[in-house]
Amino acid sequence: MRLTMKRVALFLVLATIAAVAVRISATIPEQVKIDMGLVAGTPATGQPAVRVFKGIPFAAPPLGENRWREPQPPARWDGVRTAGAFGAPCTSGPAAGRGAGRGARGGAAAPGAAAPAPAAQPAPAAPREPARAEDCLYVNVWSSATSASDRRPVMVWIYGGGFTGGSGGLQWYDGENLAAKGPVIVTFNYRLGSLGFFAHPELVKESRHNASGNYGMMDAIAALQWVKRNISAFGGDPNNVTVAGESAGAIMVGALVGSPQAKGLFHRAIAESGGWMGLTMGRMRSGATAQAEGAKAMEALGVKTIRDLRAKPLDELTGLSAGGLVVDGYLIPQDESMTFMNGKQNAVDVLTGSNKDEANFGVCGPGAGVAGRGGQGMTAEAFKTAAQRKFGDLADQYFQLYPASSDADAQRAAHEACADEINWNMRQWAAAQAKLGKKAYTYFFTRVPTLNGQPSPQGASHTAEISYAFNNPKGQQTQTWNDVDTKLADTMSSYWVNFITKGDPNGAGLPAWPQYKDLATSKVMVLGDTAQAESAPPAAKLSFYQTAFQRLLKSGTGN
Repeated sequence: MRLTMKRVALFLVLATIAAVAVRISATIPEQVKIDMGLVAGTPATGQPAVRVFKGIPFAAPPLGENRWREPQPPARWDGVRTAGAFGAPCTSGPAAGRGAGRGARGGAAAPGAAAPAPAAQPAPAAPREPARAEDCLYVNVWSSATSASDRRPVMVWIYGGGFTGGSGGLQWYDGENLAAKGPVIVTFNYRLGSLGFFAHPELVKESRHNASGNYGMMDAIAALQWVKRNISAFGGDPNNVTVAGESAGAIMVGALVGSPQAKGLFHRAIAESGGWMGLTMGRMRSGATAQAEGAKAMEALGVKTIRDLRAKPLDELTGLSAGGLVVDGYLIPQDESMTFMNGKQNAVDVLTGSNKDEANFGVCGPGAGVAGRGGQGMTAEAFKTAAQRKFGDLADQYFQLYPASSDADAQRAAHEACADEINWNMRQWAAAQAKLGKKAYTYFFTRVPTLNGQPSPQGASHTAEISYAFNNPKGQQTQTWNDVDTKLADTMSSYWVNFITKGDPNGAGLPAWPQYKDLATSKVMVLGDTAQAESAPPAAKLSFYQTAFQRLLKSGTGN
């Protein structure tokens, strides 16, 4: 009997080893042929059935004559290009200063004292990404497909960072756990700051499209075109692509949904805490304003032509202004609020949403009725003044919704109003897509993440949902999830994968997520300690913000 049991145990061990070997060998081939040559990937660190390809150029380096031009095709290569390391993240312009941060650790020895012998230190881990640079237009792919013929759904992720920071190689956006659930995950870098969004009349004249300013958005379109041409080699389906992003990335997603130049490059969109107008209601920046600011900045530098400006080293490009997306007449033909209001946006399914404590990230300025982080420091008088400036003759209705007779009331009201306005923004976008006959779903994230074993003091703040959507407990070093976090991440990532796959987040074993139709009656999915649909929409607040938005549009579009 003992011998038999040993044989059974040995058989089970060998079967397990064989199963693992099959899973590993069943991944997409190590070498993949794309339009510019062969690339070799590696198994993902935590998911051996996922292969990752890092640092593939999707455009030529935007250097020299390519600075402030639409992306150019990358050079072909001979042999096999090793895709085992992330490309450099994009820089937003000159460094803030030389030598900043040196000497920050420890303190000086006392006068006359001998310096202590340095303690032996382990070698520092290699950085996940190289230093920021202008040569930065690279794409990364995670795939659990078994062959190029699998035709898996694809998600292309656009990072946030206020159009001045972020990158596609951040640990936050590691795609291996999502890819393990089925879809092919793509991240990429796009130009930032003055290198990505600088506008100038001379750039307009030299452009084939009579436009300037949206070079970072051009990069996003170039990345989507790269996906269209190449993703089938990684087992992805070029005809089933979802574009997704958070914060500035979600703003970019909104711009792409509204852009005629992006039509047909994706079929669904996910927007986390952001839309084409930003997080709260507002008009987009006009091309004329952006060009005037660019001309003034270039004059201050003492540079007369764009050719001379392109010849300047990066460190000398000080003072160039760039405020993100602009109405350039080409990629963004008009303020996209008008595009969406008139139903002229791209007809794609959407999943949108926002977080309960957005204000704690400082994303709402005084014009939105909030000062500082989470309304801290707000006084009743300042709250009243900001609301009257923003809402005019609607201010009295606003005060009924957000009464603030004391400074403490004002701080609470400012915090709540910030989240409510962003939540309205995400709902109205979903309603606009539903009006086109497309499927739309909206969430409200309320889970307070567990950081260092304790609830985050920032609450369910801006960006808090990202790691859950990616099912990525290692997204941030301070995350120490408990069972509630782990379960929510599994649930949310399954919702996301289902939407990426079929345009509907619902699936077996998941709480039912209601489809979004209109502001007055539709319910959002509350993603908190548990996942469940809200009991009733906040109709009065949604009606107020919609009325205020229509009033804003009637006052002008910023074109």
